[in-house]
Amino acid sequence: MTVRTRFAPSPTGFMHVGNLRTALYAWLWARKNDGVFMLRIEDTDQARFVEGAEEMVYKTLRTAGLDWDEGPDKGGDYGPYVQSERKDMYLPYAQKLVEMGKAYYCFCTKEELDARRAEVEAEGGTFKYDKHCLHLSKEEVERRLAAGESYVIRQNVPTEGSADFDDAIFGHISVNCADLDDMILIKADGMPTYNFANVIDDHTMGITHVMRGMEYLSSTPKYNLLYDAFGWEKPVYVHLTTIMRDATHKLSKRDGDATFEDLVSQGYLPEALINYLALVGWNPGDEREFFTLDELKEAFSLEGLSKSPAIFDHNKLRWMNAEYIRRLDDEAYFRHALPWLEKAGVGEIAGRPGNGEIIIRILQPRTEIFSDIAETAGFLAQMDEGYDIELFTNKKSKTNPELCREILSDVIPLLRALPEWSEGALHDFLIGYAEQKGMKNGTLLWPIRIAMSGRTVTPGGAIEIAALLGRDEALRRLELGLEKLKSA
Repeated sequence: MTVRTRFAPSPTGFMHVGNLRTALYAWLWARKNDGVFMLRIEDTDQARFVEGAEEMVYKTLRTAGLDWDEGPDKGGDYGPYVQSERKDMYLPYAQKLVEMGKAYYCFCTKEELDARRAEVEAEGGTFKYDKHCLHLSKEEVERRLAAGESYVIRQNVPTEGSADFDDAIFGHISVNCADLDDMILIKADGMPTYNFANVIDDHTMGITHVMRGMEYLSSTPKYNLLYDAFGWEKPVYVHLTTIMRDATHKLSKRDGDATFEDLVSQGYLPEALINYLALVGWNPGDEREFFTLDELKEAFSLEGLSKSPAIFDHNKLRWMNAEYIRRLDDEAYFRHALPWLEKAGVGEIAGRPGNGEIIIRILQPRTEIFSDIAETAGFLAQMDEGYDIELFTNKKSKTNPELCREILSDVIPLLRALPEWSEGALHDFLIGYAEQKGMKNGTLLWPIRIAMSGRTVTPGGAIEIAALLGRDEALRRLELGLEKLKSA
């Protein structure tokens, strides 16, 4: 048997991380078993269709590194791969179920259903369809169909017995048929419901393993009644636990939780996101935390999937992303960092000869996500010139505003006369000056760094900052600092 898995998103908006994790696990299982990973677009809910959402699915999967073997854009032997393009195939299956007594036409209007629901709920009960139209004679059904009355087709769930199935994570599950509703299979607009189309598509497309969120656990018994009615072999079910924001709240875009696209746009590396997401609900069985996609493919197993909801820990993700950034080579780090440097106004500075090497050296160890660069390095483009002169006071360096004024008064003319303005030349001059004056390096460099940054915490020290800024801007800022100290 060839393992065939599918990812079947609805084009109703951005892809949240729970959807992407489902895609990842389905992809891993197919790849581990040399099987087929299929992409299917489930757009039966036209009311919630969002323009551009289908393209976002493609973009997200490609960014995540999850290639598919069959799909709307690739074709295959089981197409079309968009449900709305398969519309004509669903009604004949529903009609066959009607002929077998496993489904029936329902002509109840919304107003009639609302009235019956209100009546049941007023008595403290939970409404489910009461099989009202199941008892219509064949002649009446044909008459009403011929008259063009609006209808849906409902599943005829047995009122007795149980519907059982085995799940790869949760084991054997049994549900009393009396607790199940007669779900709609074909809607009034002729489109199949999500639940019905799912069953028909999974069977006709040869899906062997169905991975989906555990919110579908309660619907699966009804799916299996349909498989039984048609005499079809059931797939292996793998219902994945919910991803939680915390112990009591699910991740939700509606509540402001980030989508995969959001996280990438914030400066997380896709490979770090995928690595972390794989571990949200799955355990490799050892202490490893860092995996490439190929390593995940080899290590992945259904037995490692958790039965408990998993917390999406942003602090842990940030830590993992930082580790990925540390492991980038210089060229890769600079390539990823450059758009963020440009956004922070530092692109021109970073592009000057020799500055790229300094940028990498001082920023890479301090970058946890690339959006940090705006806060970390933004002062290079524009500093807060209204900083407090108390920043010049530092107990460790034994500096105060008066001493700093003296240092800057001495050093600025010498820096202005420096023949070469480079990191090496600045280093040799400043360290030599401190030694000549019998001064600790930190005492000399503190006021220079404060004057050029307006901050007590910076990536890199005074020498790197001066080299990055260039002679004119560095001296301008040093003069500004000196004027502040003189005016105090």
